[in-house]
Order: sequence, then C-alpha cells, then structure tokens
Amino acid sequence: MAASMSMLASKVVPVQHNLSARRSTFNTTAVVHVSKPLTLRKASVAITAKKSNNDKKQTTRTKAAAAADSPTSAPVDFDKLDFSLTQTANMFVATKPRGEGEWTGGVVPYGDLSLNPSAGILNYGQGVFEGMKAYRTEKDRVVVFRPDENAKRIKQGARRMCLEEVPEEFFIKAVMDTVAANIDYVPPVGKGSMYIRPVIMGSGPILGLAPAPECTFFIYVSPVASYFKGGQLTPIDLLISTKFHRASPGGAGGTKCVGNYAQVLTTQLSAKAEGYADVMYLDAVHDKYIEEVSSCNVFVVKGKTIHTPPAGETILPGITRKSVIEIAKSEGYTVVETPVEVTDLLVADEVFCTGTAVVVAPVGSITYHGEKHQYCGGEVGPTAQLMYSRLTDLQNEKDEDPFGWLQEVPLP
Repeated sequence: MAASMSMLASKVVPVQHNLSARRSTFNTTAVVHVSKPLTLRKASVAITAKKSNNDKKQTTRTKAAAAADSPTSAPVDFDKLDFSLTQTANMFVATKPRGEGEWTGGVVPYGDLSLNPSAGILNYGQGVFEGMKAYRTEKDRVVVFRPDENAKRIKQGARRMCLEEVPEEFFIKAVMDTVAANIDYVPPVGKGSMYIRPVIMGSGPILGLAPAPECTFFIYVSPVASYFKGGQLTPIDLLISTKFHRASPGGAGGTKCVGNYAQVLTTQLSAKAEGYADVMYLDAVHDKYIEEVSSCNVFVVKGKTIHTPPAGETILPGITRKSVIEIAKSEGYTVVETPVEVTDLLVADEVFCTGTAVVVAPVGSITYHGEKHQYCGGEVGPTAQLMYSRLTDLQNEKDEDPFGWLQEVPLP
C-alpha cells in the first residue's frame, strides 16, 4: 500500500459511538487508506471537556465572523463558486466489520481512498450516500440543516443495501466534526453553502454475490453555489422521458443508493445536449404518473393547492421536500401527497422542484412528446419564490427557525 495502516491511524482523530476513549483501528483486509494527504490545515476535533453552551456559541460566532470578514484568509474565491468539487483540507473516514464491533475512525487529511479490487462497492455497487448542507448565517454561526433527518435516511438506505448501519448520534457527530475541520471553506452569507457528502460503502473484498465483510463510512465536503446554470431561482426547462424510467416498484428507488443515479446519466446527458436542464421521469407501471427529476422532487401548484407525488419505494423521501411541505402548510397552502398524472402537470399554474442541491428550482417549461408547455410565462412563479425565500431565510438565519431544523456546529 502507498501508506501503512499504522501511519493512517496516527493521523486519525478518534470519534467513538459511545464517546469512550479508544484508539482507532483499521482492518487491513479492507485495504482502505488515505494517500497524498494535504497539509493545508491540521484538524483539531478531538473530543475534549465540554464547554458551556454560551462558550460554544461565542466561539462559533467569533470564528465564523473572523472568516467572513477576512477575505485574505479564505482558502477559495467564494465569488467564483459553482456547483463543482472544491477540494478541502480534511475528511472523515471510519470502518466497521460486518456484524460485529463498532465504527472506528475520525477526521484525516483529505486524500484518495484505496480499495481492494474485489470491494463490494466496486463489483456490486453496494453503497448509499447522503446530500446535506452547512451554512454560515446572519447570526455569525455555522449551522447544519436537519442532520437528524439525513441520519435516519442513510440508516434506512444502509439496511436496504445490506450495509452496516451508522448510529444517528455517531453520524451527526461525524458530520459536525468534518464541517468544523473545514470551517474556513464555509462560504460567507449570500456566497453559497458547504455541501456535505456522507457515504457508506461495502469496502471489504468479496467475490461471490454477498454483503462485503467490512464497510467504510466517509464524509467529504465542498463549498458550492447554485446547482443549475444561471443562478438560484432561474427557471429551468425539463424534458419528460418517454423511454426510460428512474425506478420501479419493489426496487430501491426510495433510497439514495449509488446505482439510482448512474443509470440516469445517459438520459440526462442527451437532454442537456438538446438544451434542457434535466429530465422528469414517469412511473414504470402505467407510464402516466410523474415521479421525480433526476435528483429532485416535484411539486405541482394549482391555486392554493400543492400536489406532490408520495414518497415511497420509487420516490425518494427528500428532506427539502419534507421541509417545503411544512413551510407551505404554515403559509396557508393545502398540500396533497398523491399520484399526479402528467395530464394534470401540463395544465398546472406552476411547477417547481426541490432538493438539497437545487434548493427550490422553478420550472419554466416542460416538453412532453415534442410539445412544450410553459409556466408563469417562463418566469419565477409566486409559490416557488415564496418557498425559496422562506427556506433560505431560515437556513441563513435571516428569519427565525420556528421548526428547530438548524443545528450549530460546535468548534474546538
């Protein structure tokens, strides 16, 4: 191996599920190590004596404000961000044998992962991931949006893919430590957010079709701006696929397993070549009910009623989707989770999409069987505008968080 496992262990800042003092160990049969580590900044997220809540808040405010007010200290030009990977200083890596022991690992310098050629993830696609975000807020804090929901969802996905489940407390602690170890990469208010990508994969070697003997849980982060070209709230043009389907009943469409996303790339690339931003998929049974866009949920507005397809085995239970439903209800909308026929979609007053990456994306037009249907004159609709403003103002703490969705990142 490029680096010995003992060398890796010496760089790991331990994080234990039971928060007890225990040295991190990595099973060499999984052949997982970090090569070419960066030396931008040493992580300092070891578990120490607890500070008072006031001390924690003051520390977070002070460091967040200093980073925002001192552009010379920023490791990246936040004015030039888009939605692409910007390498940061640190990442999180932990491993666990199948069916025994606990997750052991911690924050290490960012670098490549080496895997055995017969790893479950490489041969059988045994992996799930999450998408979440951290924000630098108007209150000079750094917060993560609804990490408890991601912790629950990745557990469900891991169970579906025969992966070792990550306890919710351990997951949230790992996310917070990873953000804290890359705090200088969280953009200032109005410049973007920090995208957080947790992954659980079968990293142990396996030849026959079976669960990998060991799993790896890792997290990396990247500062990002708008997902679609043109910036946030730029209406997007979608194409309804009449040939391919994203998921089918009895499959894994309701999880964030890796295979769900690779299979849509061909259709997505073809649509983009024709000038569309993305593809909307119909159900695989009747071929008439809308389900999802490639990586986001769909909302259909008619008057003060919002319809959205119910989450389930073919539709991902999006966390932004869940949040927008609650916000819409608080704004007096009637929200109905029900199958939506494509014929009803085409005569809607307004359509928008939601997701961690896209936030709230208004739909300017949808093309179906060669016919283009436009919404709100191709401009941003009032409902999409309201949902976006309410959600982002909450995430940036421009407004109060009445739902308790934000969790502050504790800094050492």
